[in-house]
Amino acid sequence: PQVQPFLPQWLAQPKLVQKLTKDNLVPIGEVPGIHPRLLRKLQTNGIESFFPVQAEVIPAILQSASSGYLLGQGGFRPKDICVSAPTGSGKTLSFVIPIVQVLLDRVVCQVRALVVLPTKELAQQVSKVFNIYTDGTGLKVVSITGQKSFAKEQEMLVQKKVTGYCSLADIIVATPGRLTDHINQTPGFSLTQLRFLIIDEADRMIDDMHQNCLNQIVKAAFQVENDSGSNILFQRTKPGPVTAASSCYPQIPLQKLLFSATLTQDPEKLQQLDLFQPCLFTSVYSEKKTLGDGTETEQDTNRKYTLPEGLLQCYVPCDLNSKPLLLLHFMLTMKFTRVLCFTNSREASHRLFLLLQAFGGITVAEFSSRLSPNERQRTMKEFEQGKIQLLISTDATARGIDVKEVNYVINYDAPQFIRTYVHRVGRTARAGKAGVAFSLVLRIQERRFLRMLKDAGIQDIKKHPVKGNSLKPLVQQYEDALCKLEKTVK
Repeated sequence: PQVQPFLPQWLAQPKLVQKLTKDNLVPIGEVPGIHPRLLRKLQTNGIESFFPVQAEVIPAILQSASSGYLLGQGGFRPKDICVSAPTGSGKTLSFVIPIVQVLLDRVVCQVRALVVLPTKELAQQVSKVFNIYTDGTGLKVVSITGQKSFAKEQEMLVQKKVTGYCSLADIIVATPGRLTDHINQTPGFSLTQLRFLIIDEADRMIDDMHQNCLNQIVKAAFQVENDSGSNILFQRTKPGPVTAASSCYPQIPLQKLLFSATLTQDPEKLQQLDLFQPCLFTSVYSEKKTLGDGTETEQDTNRKYTLPEGLLQCYVPCDLNSKPLLLLHFMLTMKFTRVLCFTNSREASHRLFLLLQAFGGITVAEFSSRLSPNERQRTMKEFEQGKIQLLISTDATARGIDVKEVNYVINYDAPQFIRTYVHRVGRTARAGKAGVAFSLVLRIQERRFLRMLKDAGIQDIKKHPVKGNSLKPLVQQYEDALCKLEKTVK
């Protein structure tokens, strides 16, 4: 007999969030507990209703912080919260609103919330949202991603006074590498008063690369302050059995909030995060359908990932030589606009970019780690304004980025892992809109590709063959472009 995986209670019985974004919008006034000031802010930003994820998660975080920063009565600690929901379902706002609200009445400036994200672009995106909602509140948001010099960032974080160091940030948005540098090298930078630790794109952060970083953050948060003074009063202890001794000091608990489109179900990996009585909100689940005779059938039992509901998925079987022609066919013959095209490496995206430039007739740009942050921002802006029809990108840059108005995603190189596929195609059909994803799959990859999708419970992908005849008119000009490219490369 097959061994059944045993999942901890919280993973086996999560709180389910409605999948269909459009049909289940909740007017912002109906979500309990939101401060009138933030409701007004939301309306000025044109937000009248919350997505299902936001309507569930915001009250949960507010509830867990109902006794301010400190532990609740009787040493009650807030539970850690995990959220697994498809790309574009509004995860950022679901932590920004409650955190700003909990910090609204703060008296002293201390680092109370820390958001850790895998890439600079994501960090910029999140700190932008925080800045909108903290505007006019006196709360300070500092973003540390290595875009400014280390010394400049230090100036933004701490200030030295006669009485010692004082923090200049309430909320920090950071990338892992830069954050650990500050923990180790910035005098006076302290996380001992941290109340919220938010890990966005959590699955990627758990993967080996950043595990050590997360340990360092938690270690810094539980460090004993050595300067004699007021901080001895708020001495933290790690979660454990509640005893008379542990309840006699006022304490600031450290609450972890994890967000991801593809949250791992691997208890061993989650164990590393050392979560406290976690609670999982998810819109990734299977639905039971009742048949006419009263028996229940389990529908899409192995639906591990949910994709945006307005997404149409197709794949095009092809051979290696016809791939560039197919892309040209989509752009020039089928007149696709606002296309985000993915390759598996920086080199591939650069080569493809040069080739299409040599071919002409398409406004194309590349988006990869070759570019400086400013160039990336400019490229993204031009793409959103519609000045660039085709943006060629690598996966590193695609993760979690909210690109407005992507009509088509084209997987020029078929993704090797299902998570990569979910994140790529999730760049279109965001927030309830429609979008199309095409994957160019080599004939030798076809079986493995379809198998990968099937194992993840993604059934609704259509085969979309393109006949050789429709590519013929492009061949001559394409060969000229190849010669041109060869000269450029030389």
